[in-house]
Amino acid sequence: MAQGWRRLRLWSQSLVGQIILIVALALFVAQAINFTLLFRERTRLELTGQTAPAVYRVIDALDNRPDRPAPPRMRARFVQGTPTLEGQPRPDIERRAMAMFDDIGLNILNVRVVQDDAIMPLRRWERIRIRANGDRPHDHRVARLTLAAEYETGKWVVTQARTGDRPQRFGGWLVGQTLILYVIVLLPLLWVGSRLARPLKQLTGSALQFARTGAADPVDERGPGDVRDLTMAFNAMRSRIIAMLDEKDRMLGAIGHDLRTPLASLRVRAESVEDDGERARMSETIEEMNRMLEDILSLARAGRSTEAAQKVDLASLADAVVEDFIELGSPVAMTDSDRAVAFVRPQQIRRALRNLIENAIVYGDRAHVSVSREGAMIRIAVADEGPGIAADRMDEMLEPFTRLEGSRNRETGGAGLGLALVRAIMAEHQGQLRLANRPGGGLEASLLLPG
Repeated sequence: MAQGWRRLRLWSQSLVGQIILIVALALFVAQAINFTLLFRERTRLELTGQTAPAVYRVIDALDNRPDRPAPPRMRARFVQGTPTLEGQPRPDIERRAMAMFDDIGLNILNVRVVQDDAIMPLRRWERIRIRANGDRPHDHRVARLTLAAEYETGKWVVTQARTGDRPQRFGGWLVGQTLILYVIVLLPLLWVGSRLARPLKQLTGSALQFARTGAADPVDERGPGDVRDLTMAFNAMRSRIIAMLDEKDRMLGAIGHDLRTPLASLRVRAESVEDDGERARMSETIEEMNRMLEDILSLARAGRSTEAAQKVDLASLADAVVEDFIELGSPVAMTDSDRAVAFVRPQQIRRALRNLIENAIVYGDRAHVSVSREGAMIRIAVADEGPGIAADRMDEMLEPFTRLEGSRNRETGGAGLGLALVRAIMAEHQGQLRLANRPGGGLEASLLLPG
């Protein structure tokens, strides 16, 4: 049921597809109504054609005008009492016959009609056709109607006539008409739909590209007038946003430069401090400010990276990052992992992984790194041995400047920008940052990347 509903929704996603489907359904409904009306009219006409000969013979038999010449042969017989009729009852012809008698103004009390098969004499034109074709005469069995009309109480007149049934051929004609109508209406609609769909598809692709990378090619301004207006508005908006982002990058670069200059000056002055402890504390503070500045600028530039994406073995990348921490004496270990190649920006993935490992060391004493595949995704997991995070604070921890404890001391976790920066990097890679408490204790932070 769910799969059927998903399939049903697929064709309804496209605007052009919806328009074409609605028009096709409207044509189908119109043709169905047309078919019903034609069928009813055709049935009425055929019913009239079957009933008329017998009705006219009854009228002839009941016409007792003295100036009327005697008919060449008697085509009806009069009986007293209800006649016995053998055959298949035809109530439809009975109703039609009563209506025809009423239209003529002839007062008929009751009508009974049956149908059977009988060998009937060949008509003149049938005999001529047989002689012309050289066929042998044969029994001519046709459908025959027997009609009995009660013109006075207990008095009936009975007559017979051929039904004249012919196969209905208007169905095939109506199907052909419907197909022609579909071709005439839907082909131009498909052409118009393609003119509408191409620029909309390009517009959608450009918008998705802009959402992923912060930059996109302009969209060709073509198609119907409304679509061209939409495309022009999108291109204008794109130009304004790109100009604003470029201005933001220039401003961030200027801010970074202006802040690094006094920090460098402070570092030089700190070296002149004679007290070793004081000099060390000042240097740590300046380094902390530098790292915080880098985190803020990196987070502000998220989504506008100039680094080119390339195919990278994430298992090797993670192993290299872990080796860097081990060389510094950090308690980090990595599980042997199979090769896992993905199309990523390696420096950004390195930074994201370093942030997770640093958090694991600060909050959980040790970091355990592993790389594995989960279907179409590659998972880089960093697990620690700390207390974990309360479930109601998981989402909160991904916001900038949010920490488990309120201080901004690097020794207890820094400024609270690490996870926010990791989440921004994952968003740029169409991936995901996932946090989960481990069953045995500790937190596991995972980078999920398309493989």
